Amino acid sequence: MLSIRPATINDVALLRMLICELADYEKALDKVLNTEVDLARDGFGPQPKFRALLAYWGQEPAGYALFFDFYSTWRGRQMFLEDVFVREAFRGRKVGKALLAAVARIAQSNGCHALRWEVLDWNHNAIEFYKSLGAEFRDAWRLVVLKDDHLRRLAEIS
Repeated sequence: MLSIRPATINDVALLRMLICELADYEKALDKVLNTEVDLARDGFGPQPKFRALLAYWGQEPAGYALFFDFYSTWRGRQMFLEDVFVREAFRGRKVGKALLAAVARIAQSNGCHALRWEVLDWNHNAIEFYKSLGAEFRDAWRLVVLKDDHLRRLAEIS
């Protein structure tokens, strides 16, 4: 049956493997830069940048959720869900809904006023699932990313 628990530093290899499976599903495996060392430092060091939950079906890893706190000037404390991923063999068993519910409970217990995440526009099953939960889509807002050389060049401006 399904069980969900917080990830620990001992889960770093599994967490990276699941992250790579998600990236492969999204046809972006070559974009994964994080190493196990990065995950250990950033998730389980003295100032964690994220938290993660692992879902198991019996003894088999079924999926994960990775999330972190952020602050909104309008709404105050919020939580951002970076990833929620269920391995293909475990889809249709409500693992994703259980992971989302577990993250929602953590957000509520931490006084967060909202849970935010992104979804790829081609992932129609996920979009319909999120709508069924009552998620609000903010189509008027545009996602902005500045990375790599562009980030470096901007940082060099004095």
